[in-house]
Amino acid sequence: MSKTGSVRIIGGDFRGRKLPVLNIEGLRPTSDRVRETLFNWLQFDIVNASCLDVFAGSGSLGFESLSRGAKSVVMLESDRSNINQLEKNKALLEVDNLNIYQVDSMQWLNTNNNNQSFDLVFIDPPFKQGLMATVIERLFNEQRVHKDSMLYLEQEKNLEWPNFPENWSCFKEKTTSQVRYGLFKYQNVK
Repeated sequence: MSKTGSVRIIGGDFRGRKLPVLNIEGLRPTSDRVRETLFNWLQFDIVNASCLDVFAGSGSLGFESLSRGAKSVVMLESDRSNINQLEKNKALLEVDNLNIYQVDSMQWLNTNNNNQSFDLVFIDPPFKQGLMATVIERLFNEQRVHKDSMLYLEQEKNLEWPNFPENWSCFKEKTTSQVRYGLFKYQNVK
């Protein structure tokens, strides 16, 4: 696998740092423009947040979170060579509040029994595999989120959002030429 590019940390402690990204089929790092919008939305919520990146890929969302003050990040990734690159990038940034697991994300959501819930969950699954609804279901069934959690979803532009439990809804969203992305949270509707 050859390194074909990099992702740039946009803000925070590591602002401007470039992290190598491998050329792996299906890997599409979240663009700078989308990340900038997302982290503008999250600017008051990211500090001290515990984050889960369900399909870490390049790690751009997790590394950006750490740069901006997240308390901790868990990255799930199945590709061994990509895991190696994520570990190298972790060492490059010298962070110790990042746990990287080589695992099938769907299995981890079912079998990881540490009862950890997260303040912020990033869900950007591989396209055209229909994983989004199942991930949402497992996050809620396994109590990985709580009423103060936020979920970031990124998917194909033409798809509808998956169903959420009652009182959970999208409160910010945008589209680009290829993707639809949004933030979801619990909203106490009276």
